[in-house]
Amino acid sequence: MRLPGRIAAAIDVLSDVETRKRPVSEALKAWGLNNRFAGAGDRAAIGNLVYDALRRRASYAFAMGSHEPRALVLAAVLRHWGETPETLAAMFAEDTHAPAPLTPLEQAGAHAEVEAAPDIVQADFPEWLASSLKRAFGSDLAAEGQAMAGRPSLDLRINALKATPEKVAKSLARFSPQPTRYALLGLTMPAGPGDARTPNVTTDEGYQKGWFEVQDQGSQMVSALAGAQPGDQVLDLCAGAGGKTLALASAMGNKGQIFAYDSDRNRLAPIYDRLKRNGVHNAQVRAPEPGALDDLVGKIDRVVVDAPCTGTGTWRRRPDTKWKLTPELLAQRQSDQAAILEEAARYLKPGGTLVYITCSILPEENDDQVAVLLSAHPELKSVDIAAAWRSAFITDIPPGLMTPGGGVLLTPHRTGTDGFYCHMLRKA
Repeated sequence: MRLPGRIAAAIDVLSDVETRKRPVSEALKAWGLNNRFAGAGDRAAIGNLVYDALRRRASYAFAMGSHEPRALVLAAVLRHWGETPETLAAMFAEDTHAPAPLTPLEQAGAHAEVEAAPDIVQADFPEWLASSLKRAFGSDLAAEGQAMAGRPSLDLRINALKATPEKVAKSLARFSPQPTRYALLGLTMPAGPGDARTPNVTTDEGYQKGWFEVQDQGSQMVSALAGAQPGDQVLDLCAGAGGKTLALASAMGNKGQIFAYDSDRNRLAPIYDRLKRNGVHNAQVRAPEPGALDDLVGKIDRVVVDAPCTGTGTWRRRPDTKWKLTPELLAQRQSDQAAILEEAARYLKPGGTLVYITCSILPEENDDQVAVLLSAHPELKSVDIAAAWRSAFITDIPPGLMTPGGGVLLTPHRTGTDGFYCHMLRKA
């Protein structure tokens, strides 16, 4: 397929997403099944167009004067893929699979200025979150949003139980991986422009042997901040598929004990194969049964809570969820977080540390939740996050990362990572 046909396909996919209210991944899969002639390169390019259109939906709509899928896809091509109205007109005229010719309004949208738009539109954030995000970022709102609207890198965490960064870099040399900026055991491959494809590293022998895991650098960093030590008793209370359990086991050198638990069996299911592939021997999976964790009350050195949240920090990877988030869903997540934090506090032994993590950039899910917990539990005190940072990364914490409430907030603009929040509290 040539670019005009890919543009037409992306418009169809985005229309399907908007009409049927289903995830982009499902719509792209359905399109691929119905158009088996399309190669892997075509499918990747179409996916890039759809995701790029959604990442900047607000500013594209402002520039183009329309929220329609056609306007958004054309904006991505004209404003960020390097094409011009003239080059598109020539290509459209020669391709029978091309969309209809560009209108004068669409041609003007290629160069329309968005500086006159409200900051929240320039930032490509939902307007109803303006006050929350201004509270989080202040005058950096537009810059934070524009970074969040970019494409994410592909990051890997080296499994220290089996490999070294040098060993993995050699295995993946064809993809030119580079060391991550902060994570000491990370490698990264920046996203390419236009129709560039993401490297498929999971077919590499190193992945099959458990040398590395695909994990955003931000997730690696908050796992490192947890400070798990060999010999610790650690409870991963919201383990999910086990990404942070694996990172904790690697940091602990397979010594001590990790109890991996999640209230959802389906989320927990992949952890068994991942533990085996990574050579983890100090993790015990606790299935969600009544009383499954009763024997751990008051006995745990570190309780890691990777809490269910709105996922606003992952909007680069899942931009469709940016526009589906509602006040009701945010309120539900806040309720879930408060309940989980109360539960987590029960398992701490005296001197134990609670590590609260979200992949959210919203203060309501971060500092606010910690403030409520601290007010109800005077025996808990915030840990000096700057000291924890120095211990984890052997360097001082960069300016601007600490939140007013004493946590740390990572973002694409600040750290080149997904959005992650971490706050640590110690029991007296």
